[in-house]
Amino acid sequence: MKKKTVFLTAALLSVALIGGHLSGNQPERDAVVAASLELNIELEARMVRVGEVELHVVMAGPAEGKPVILLHGYPEFWYAWRGPMAVLARAGFRVIVPDQRGYNLSDHPTEVDAYRLDKLAGDVVGLADALGYEKVYLAGHDFGGLVSWWTVLLHSERIEKFAVINKPHPYAHKDFEEDGKSISWYRSFLQIPLLPGFVGRLGNWHLLASNLRKTSLPETFSEAEMDQFRSAWDQDGAINSMGAWYRANANFDFEVGTGQISVPSLMVLAPDDAFSPIALARRSSRFLKHGKRIELEQGTHWAIQEKPFLIGNILIDFFKT
Repeated sequence: MKKKTVFLTAALLSVALIGGHLSGNQPERDAVVAASLELNIELEARMVRVGEVELHVVMAGPAEGKPVILLHGYPEFWYAWRGPMAVLARAGFRVIVPDQRGYNLSDHPTEVDAYRLDKLAGDVVGLADALGYEKVYLAGHDFGGLVSWWTVLLHSERIEKFAVINKPHPYAHKDFEEDGKSISWYRSFLQIPLLPGFVGRLGNWHLLASNLRKTSLPETFSEAEMDQFRSAWDQDGAINSMGAWYRANANFDFEVGTGQISVPSLMVLAPDDAFSPIALARRSSRFLKHGKRIELEQGTHWAIQEKPFLIGNILIDFFKT
């Protein structure tokens, strides 16, 4: 009887896990069409060869406009920038927003080392090369912000100006004492191979979707918008390559001296960032020779989606001056 109970329990658990995993399966969705209709803007999407990978890149604005590259973070994809992207495009900029390697429709290299920050920064200048730009304006959010910092540190001659939203300078952590209020467990969890991707799929991507909603302003992520993210997470195993970013860079260290940055820089900080304490982000100012800081009156870590028009106009003012 006991063996039968154990077998039945194991069988039920297996069925539940398989069913939960399968609940993550998503139909094909076209985020480019959805964003174009939502914002009434013409978007161009194409694959661009950048070194060893092909990146899915979405562009808007006049072809002759000054180029702005926008980098998304985790667990997002190009679509997270659609609001500020539209604002910048209408102001005359040529806006270029890639799915970074490992995300959504871009290539998903299998080697963990393919996601080192120096290679991610190399993708930025490689994309500029592929599109024929000697210099670009650059803005990044979350992990895309970290890629932006490293791009400026390693390739400063290629960046006209750069802005970062809710992500501290990589050296700002030195000697900083966490107060325990920020959410950091996910960084360790994502360093485990495969398990985070499996868990993420359970309950129709419940963990990721609920985390986005719990840490953002109310009604930031509608169900239709969340479906676009679910589709991107499910794209050809992207959820696993997205997590590889954390495994590849757990101990990333690259020799850049004092970390000082001379490129004109802007930091945009939200007051209720659950992942990057604002006190830590403020420390980044010491590394900027020509930097300014804007602190929003309201907003969370996901400010580019909560306040897309405000963020877009902040970037316009900074890039135009």
